[in-house]
Parts: sequence; structure tokens; C-alpha cells
Amino acid sequence: MQKVETINNPVIEQRADPWVYKHTDGFYYFTASVPEYDRIEVRRSKTIQGLKDAETVTAWTKHESGVMSANIWAPEIHYLDGKWYIYFAAAREDAIFDHRMYVIENDSENPLEGSWVEKGQVKTDWESFSLDATVFEHKGQRYYVWAQRDPEIVGNSNLYIAKMTNPWTIEGPQVLITKPEYDWETIGFLVNEGAAVLKRNGKIFMTYSASATDYNYCMGLLSADEDSDLLDPKSWSKSSEPVFQTSEENSQYGPGHNSFTVSEDGTQDILVYHGRNYREIVGDPLWDPNRHTRAQVFTWNEDGTPNFGVPVADANKE
Repeated sequence: MQKVETINNPVIEQRADPWVYKHTDGFYYFTASVPEYDRIEVRRSKTIQGLKDAETVTAWTKHESGVMSANIWAPEIHYLDGKWYIYFAAAREDAIFDHRMYVIENDSENPLEGSWVEKGQVKTDWESFSLDATVFEHKGQRYYVWAQRDPEIVGNSNLYIAKMTNPWTIEGPQVLITKPEYDWETIGFLVNEGAAVLKRNGKIFMTYSASATDYNYCMGLLSADEDSDLLDPKSWSKSSEPVFQTSEENSQYGPGHNSFTVSEDGTQDILVYHGRNYREIVGDPLWDPNRHTRAQVFTWNEDGTPNFGVPVADANKE
């Protein structure tokens, strides 16, 4: 009988937008938004639970002024073409919510060592609010997925996809694959953001997060056939209901901005996400630091779709 991965939540306190990547060296690499929004951290551990107390290295710190000088959000670490890359969003101290997307690169075997080099901004069709980039490969082609505000569409952010020519450059066309339209995507803000990709059962699944970052924050799901044209919006179908959301019963609020990994033995799929353990927030949710990193095993439905269940309750504290 296979071992069921037991994870006690929260895994790491005060780390939002968590990204966990299990590398071929057996380590789980972790990065996330820090409450100060002023730097990018990286840590690693042989276990998910061990990330809590793992040595943490500051990979990069925000600029004093100009580009990349404020609100460093949602870093993701990827290993591409034999190098490490971190994708992140940053604003400017004179416009703290006018984010753009950037990339840094490290050619060390271990990304906690060596130096990170700025590769610049990932340029899209517009100079507008953009964030939450992720990358994935399919059939030999690398794709970039991100959230951005279209000047012609009412709302905060929609999800787009484009092909990549290298780890910091996309090529046209950039294609809209989802915009906020359901009630649960438009509470507080009209938001589709924080995409993460999962390939299984002949399908490409893409989770994303929607609505304001309080208890209304939740996850939706897109899916496309693995043989379809991923740059055709018609290839993507969208769940009409959230696939992961607040659980009052388990005192878990606003779960979202997830990533995916696997158990140590590779047999189980794990959802990594952030959430709070209380509903009421004083002031702007963005300045509330208690979005904690959480993780749990998820399963698959008979029709081949992922079943994320409900956010599990926090482990009993001593």
C-alpha cells in the first residue's frame, strides 16, 4: 500500500503566492511573496514540511527607485535549458500598483548559490498592469501564461498565453484565454490571475485565482485537449464553478494562487496554495501578512479531472 503524504498546515507562515518546484536532485525549491514585498527568497528541502525551517537565501532585492522598486510579487522558480529562472512582478515606488513582469537568471547548479542576473522585462502587447507569469512546455514548445489588464476590457486582469523564443522573450500572437465573467470571479475586483499548469489524462489543466484577495479569493479551472491548438481560445473550456474555495467548517479563507508538485516518492499529486485561517481582515487584505503557505494531496475524478477537495484544517498547535 502506498504511503499517503501527511502534511501539517500551515507549511510556512506569512508566505503568499507559494511556488514549489521538485527538481531532479530530489529537492523541493520554494519561493513566494514575502510580507514586505521587497525581495525574492529561495529555500530548499528534501521534504515539503522541511521547507518551514530550511535555510533561506535572498536571491534578489528590489531597486531603490525606478523599475522594480516596489511591491515585488509572486515569484516562481523554474529550471529551463540548464539554468534557473525566477519570474516575478514588480512596480515602481512612484506607482506601486503599476506592475510589470521581469526575469532573473542563475546558472549555478544550486540556485541558493551563485549570482542572479537580471534579464529584463517580459514585453507583451501593452504596457499595462501585468503579473503572475508561469511557463510550461508541451510537445517541444514552451509557453508563457500571465495575467494582464487589457486597456479595452473592463476589469483588473485576464489570462493570456503566448509562445516563448527564450526564457525571457515571448512572440506573438498573445491570446486571451479567460477573463472574469462569473459572479465568483468578480467579487471586489474583476480578477483572473495566478495560473498554474497540470498535464494529465490527455488534457492540459490550468488553475487560476479569482476575485479580491480576502475570503472571496478562490480557484477556477481551464482545460484543453493535449492535441489542440493551445493558442486557439476555443481550445480552452472553463469551469462554471470554483474548484477550490473558502471552507468555513475548516476555518480556511481565501485559498488560491497555487502551484503543483508531487510527493517524495512521486506517486501523489500535491496542491500548494495560500490561505488565511480567519475571515475578517482589518484594512486592505494586501497588507495583511497572514496568507500562509499550505499544501495537501489531491486526487482525480473518474472523468480525468482533478479533484482538489476542500482546504484542510490547520494542524493542532502545541
